Amino acid sequence: MADITFTSPAMAKDITVYATAGARQTLLGLAKANRIPIQFECENGECGSCAVQVTILERKEPLGQHLTEKEKIVLLLSGKISKGQIEDTELRDIPPPWRLACQYIVRDEDILVKL
Repeated sequence: MADITFTSPAMAKDITVYATAGARQTLLGLAKANRIPIQFECENGECGSCAVQVTILERKEPLGQHLTEKEKIVLLLSGKISKGQIEDTELRDIPPPWRLACQYIVRDEDILVKL
């Protein structure tokens, strides 16, 4: 189980939900299931409207999770991440600060998601 905390100035308070590891649920799916007001349009990683800032809250080494090709392009073109951060993700398993909620698969680690 992982604690996923969503925060946004548009929300009255932070909301923490529990995600089952291995369920292959995206952040967007988890947000929708828990009525968290996350912006989205296409739901397939092409528009970038669901870009969120993800911070890992645990003190252990983050679980590696590569960016999809769509995420790389959308986040790079929008200026959310750099080519160096993509390289760090691919070669060193260092997660970038921004992800697309529709592409990010929830893992067994506690995270803070800023909308």
